[in-house]
Amino acid sequence: MLKKTKQYINGAWVESESGETIDVINPATEEVFGQVAKGNKADVDKAVQAAKDVYVSFRHTPVEERRALLGRIVEGYKARKQDLIEVMTLELGSPVTKSDTVQYERGLMHFEAAYEALETFEFEERRGDNLIVKEAIGVAGLVTPWNFPTNQTSLKLAAAFAAGSPVVLKPSELTPFAAVILAEIFEEAGVPKGVFNLVNGDGEGVGTPLIQHPDVRMVSFTGSGPTGSKIMEQASKDFKKVSLELGGKSPFIILDDADLDEAVKAAVGAVVNNTGQACSAGTRTLVSEHLKDAFLEKAAAEMARVKVGDPQSPDTEVGPIVSEKQYLQVQDYIQKGIDEGATVVAGGLGKPEGLETGYFVKPTIFADGDNQMTIAQEEIFGPVMSVITYKDLDDAVRIANDTKYGLASYLFGKDQETLRNLAGKIEAGLVVINEAPRTRDLPFGGYKQSGIGREWGDYGIQEFLEVKAIAGFYH
Repeated sequence: MLKKTKQYINGAWVESESGETIDVINPATEEVFGQVAKGNKADVDKAVQAAKDVYVSFRHTPVEERRALLGRIVEGYKARKQDLIEVMTLELGSPVTKSDTVQYERGLMHFEAAYEALETFEFEERRGDNLIVKEAIGVAGLVTPWNFPTNQTSLKLAAAFAAGSPVVLKPSELTPFAAVILAEIFEEAGVPKGVFNLVNGDGEGVGTPLIQHPDVRMVSFTGSGPTGSKIMEQASKDFKKVSLELGGKSPFIILDDADLDEAVKAAVGAVVNNTGQACSAGTRTLVSEHLKDAFLEKAAAEMARVKVGDPQSPDTEVGPIVSEKQYLQVQDYIQKGIDEGATVVAGGLGKPEGLETGYFVKPTIFADGDNQMTIAQEEIFGPVMSVITYKDLDDAVRIANDTKYGLASYLFGKDQETLRNLAGKIEAGLVVINEAPRTRDLPFGGYKQSGIGREWGDYGIQEFLEVKAIAGFYH
């Protein structure tokens, strides 16, 4: 059993003030495979104080030193590749090949991106006789989700280190061990004492006191909309800066000129990636009325070919849902789709045949629905596709934008002018055309209720900075 029942505070592993622990469940076996500390307010207070004590000195660290630090972290991260792959397969249930090519690689990407961004990032700008300075905001509280244990932590940590802000990290209690390994990497890389602090625990015991702490000047959160709303409310009491990456209900629009076989493969992939546990998943598939039948036939066949099973097997494409609670939530949404009159074309309720143990779900396709159904409006966080038809491209845009979210969107077709025109009309922070790769320097964040602020690369660094104007500096 993996056990890490200490917190990492002020450059050392210390006993948690609570003396309590949290069991970590392997979602593929439903068995406890590890334990971490269940922190409390006293742990948070110690961690914030450690960060506060080094804030000024770290803020004024030369950029070259922070860049060198990130370079050492990159090398340390690479050295722990196998360890990271193993724990993410265990704690998240991510198929081992995806733990390698997606989970591990995305975490590495953000440290590399911050390292590269610092080569050209301008922290000072002269305007006539005046100077504009961008400097670290102060102690940052980072609250990260379970669905991408290295991606969502690394993008925040890398940006904060690049900006010069010390941090206190509270990872999800469902997937805490990737963060533990990151702490070990930072220790080996020589991150100064107090700059990085890890407090494991749940939302009530650690998340709330971290967000409410008067010495925390910025909160960066990735997770659900309701939790994001509570964070904004709490942060507003002393006017903390907030960066929120929240939910999504992203459209995947297939144009009539698309190669249908390629479009089907891409659309199914956009739903089953990470077992559908992605805020940017393209779960609303929009096809024209005359393409509907052909699309559904091919999509059902493609979904049936998706291998669901043991995440330790190299052949598995889709693993389990992360927890029993999330599993039951997905089942509830599938039932709502049925109750509201949508047609199950593939998948449906229950577990796949032969997978009685583990939080496995059937990758599911709904047809004959409309955009007002619950399954089309609410984030399911499972591999569930809602196929919705449109009359023409104006109708497709209307449907795509008819949601409280605006995180991502996907377009698939051949005519470049039409695709670019559509991209300009979609209300989303990200538009992906024909599965184009998202390079590390592209900002990521959402419109509407999908969040506030942007992450990745230099845009992520900006979130951890304040802007100071010095009049007459060169006079």
